[in-house]
Amino acid sequence: MRNTLRDLLTRAIEKTAKGGDLNLTELPPLLLEPPKQREFGDLATNIAMHWAKAAKKSPRVIADAILENLEDPEGMLARKEIAGPGFLNFTFSRKFYYQRFRELVAGKASNLDIGHGKRVQVEFASVNPTGPLHVGHGRVAVIGDVLARLHEATGFKVEREYYVNDAGNQMENLGLSLYARYRELFGEKADFPESGYPGDYVKDIAADAKNRYGDKFLGENKEAAVDIFQRYGGDCLLATIRRQLDDFGIRFDAFFSEKAMRERSEVTQSMDLLRARGLLYSQDGAEWFKSTAFGDDKDRTVVKSDGELTYFAADIAYHRNKFERQFDKLIDVWGADHHGYVPRLKAALQGLGYEPNSLQVVLVQMVQLTRAGEPVRMGKRSGEFVALQEVLDEVGRDAARFFFLMRKSDSHLDFDLDLAKQQSSDNPVFYVQYAHARVASIFEQAHRSRIVWDTAGVESIPVERLELAEEMELIRRVAQFNDVLEESVRELEPHRMIFYLLDLAGEFHRYYNRTRILTEDGDLTRARMSLAQMVQTALRRGLNLLGVDAPMKMASRSEPDDGDRSQA
Repeated sequence: MRNTLRDLLTRAIEKTAKGGDLNLTELPPLLLEPPKQREFGDLATNIAMHWAKAAKKSPRVIADAILENLEDPEGMLARKEIAGPGFLNFTFSRKFYYQRFRELVAGKASNLDIGHGKRVQVEFASVNPTGPLHVGHGRVAVIGDVLARLHEATGFKVEREYYVNDAGNQMENLGLSLYARYRELFGEKADFPESGYPGDYVKDIAADAKNRYGDKFLGENKEAAVDIFQRYGGDCLLATIRRQLDDFGIRFDAFFSEKAMRERSEVTQSMDLLRARGLLYSQDGAEWFKSTAFGDDKDRTVVKSDGELTYFAADIAYHRNKFERQFDKLIDVWGADHHGYVPRLKAALQGLGYEPNSLQVVLVQMVQLTRAGEPVRMGKRSGEFVALQEVLDEVGRDAARFFFLMRKSDSHLDFDLDLAKQQSSDNPVFYVQYAHARVASIFEQAHRSRIVWDTAGVESIPVERLELAEEMELIRRVAQFNDVLEESVRELEPHRMIFYLLDLAGEFHRYYNRTRILTEDGDLTRARMSLAQMVQTALRRGLNLLGVDAPMKMASRSEPDDGDRSQA
């Protein structure tokens, strides 16, 4: 309901703020969402409760004032009411829905521009190049990718970036691991590092190095050989990661090297800036950042007692680099184990003079793979985890992407491999894709029956013939697409689109099985085919945003809620 209810409410809120004795100069954000219980209407907002403290009034008083100032000259609302402590619930009129439906058919209501060309950087899937991607990385990657897609779809200019952690101890451990495996291939005894990488992929890279270079590195001193293997292994694994991400439908605009950043002295320069601002101090031979001055629970080390820079120092420099590139908003997608890292990084950015709220961090919880109700054990080739490629090979790209998005990012995810492979209505991605294909089958039947239909004359479509409660519900859900899209972007919650598509697909499957779409009544058929097309368009738009295919045909062993009757 973009530019409709939101505009009416915004004007009513502004009018309410200016009048009376509410004394509020800064308006709270307006969040509109479908109520969890359908009987409460089409959309609801809790803005009165958000406003109450600042206005020093009860939420119900504020809600009453908003409704008094709400003008609806076009008869858009059938009902408006206050519920509970101050929720505002709204129900739209049939007149509104019919008009909205015509706009959708005409393609006038599909574009949504809330970004207005602002530059957004989304940094995600920044896996250390010390091993292949595992399933946890896969979830982080697809959430970051879909957040980028959602922002692009709403008018932002998006750049996707992968931060390559190609410096530090983990890379040295990779080099030591490869050097040990390389020597073993020549029959030499080599001590494998305690913090090394035990997976078979390390043996594969070592074997590749032997095939390519022979015994060349046996004569090198250990330090030089480890440095060579560190770079060689990092390059091989980054190439593997890039290939796996490409197979997963994920692309990047830039790969940013930590090592190159350090070589440009950007980390040292950032520390110098903090030092000049009086925000670093020495203690126990190390150097510390005064992060408690900006709300962190304790100060943080940036230079160790041996003079080595910490990862935190590198992250400060990296995010300073981002701000210097003039992005309007930064989005980082991290694993949930980085939860405590967010306050210290925002503190450092504030210390450097940047707006810390320009950085938004999405934390992603772990994934548990199950099969037959039992947890799936680690893959033997990865050594410590289940590789993402194993999941992609087993369930395919579409199912993997869809399942990774089925829960809020900060919630644990149980990924049922058996369910992801089913071609039945029990499989959520199949359920949604089949709804899209089902509409295509309706039009194929219409073509075979020589039913002539087009939407060229939008105004002549007899939308008022769509009188069934199920039809009004489908129109309502299709019309909600942009609201779901907008809130997914504002809240950085791509799972909202998954829930929307599942609800829309379910409503259409039920409608299809209860209602004949191709009838002997030409006007009714035309109206219902228009409705089916709008459902298909919404499903396709949503699936495209998720990076999931929208097939026109599907093989099925069990059709969703389907009987044997024909639509033709």
